[in-house]
Amino acid sequence: MAAKILDGRAIAARWRDWAKARVEAFRARTGHVPGLATVLIGDHPASQSYVQAKQNACAAAGIRTFHYRLPAEVDQETVMKLLGTLACNPEVNGILVQLPLPSHLDEEEILSAIPLEKDVDGFHPMNLGRLGLKGRDPYFIPCTPLGILAMLQEAGIPIAGRRAVILGRSRIVGLPMALLLLRLDATVTICHSRTPDLATVTRQADLLIAAVGRPGLVRGEMVQPGAVVIDVGINRVADSQAPRGYRLVGDVAFEEVAAIASAITPVPGGVGPMTVAMLLVNTLKAAQRQLEGFASPWLEDGL
Repeated sequence: MAAKILDGRAIAARWRDWAKARVEAFRARTGHVPGLATVLIGDHPASQSYVQAKQNACAAAGIRTFHYRLPAEVDQETVMKLLGTLACNPEVNGILVQLPLPSHLDEEEILSAIPLEKDVDGFHPMNLGRLGLKGRDPYFIPCTPLGILAMLQEAGIPIAGRRAVILGRSRIVGLPMALLLLRLDATVTICHSRTPDLATVTRQADLLIAAVGRPGLVRGEMVQPGAVVIDVGINRVADSQAPRGYRLVGDVAFEEVAAIASAITPVPGGVGPMTVAMLLVNTLKAAQRQLEGFASPWLEDGL
């Protein structure tokens, strides 16, 4: 069996075009340019790269960005004051605090300081809580789970009634992904470092999502034939032949699993571009809600 490759770059490009067209229409209706504030604390190279990619995507879509870079040793009070200022700024429709934060900062307090209607990353405790409540919708779904949903929908991969196994329980991917799939009527299992006999669990999955940050963790023998495999991991592996001395790989042993799965995402070029594209979607929806009093839910008005 040769797996279908879910091309995140191609799908994300269509979503970026979708966002650009709707940003232009929104600006024509309201005279307002949607605005995203990004807050980067410290000098972590990967975080710098991620924030730059998000700023570039916003610029291409016609979304204005406001960037704030703070030193790693910044105190909690300074961060909270900045967030308070951004919360009151009508030109800022979305606020993104790049994670992870330096260990001395209180992440929960910082994320809670972002107003729900500007929480375009979807990490506010109340947004995550609403995602898990029957009959209540979050203002925003975190961008990576939302991007995965968009990929599955475009590929025509059903969710309701399927058995989904998620490797990883972070608030960024694993937990919100599990809550989202539950809302869509999948039967969900979350695995983590203390899950015994991991392969027995993963072999039961119709949909397997790996988000643990361990290169090549998922091997061919861990996958049910015909399963859909979504690889969220982005890991640097030393490679003397690569121009930068390393190459990027996922949490899945790609060649092994691609021979067994029905569909699979590559790394790079799979989930990563979708995360950035969904940030554009969420920022646009934030501006719509704040200026026009409505925003269409999730992806139903998408491609």
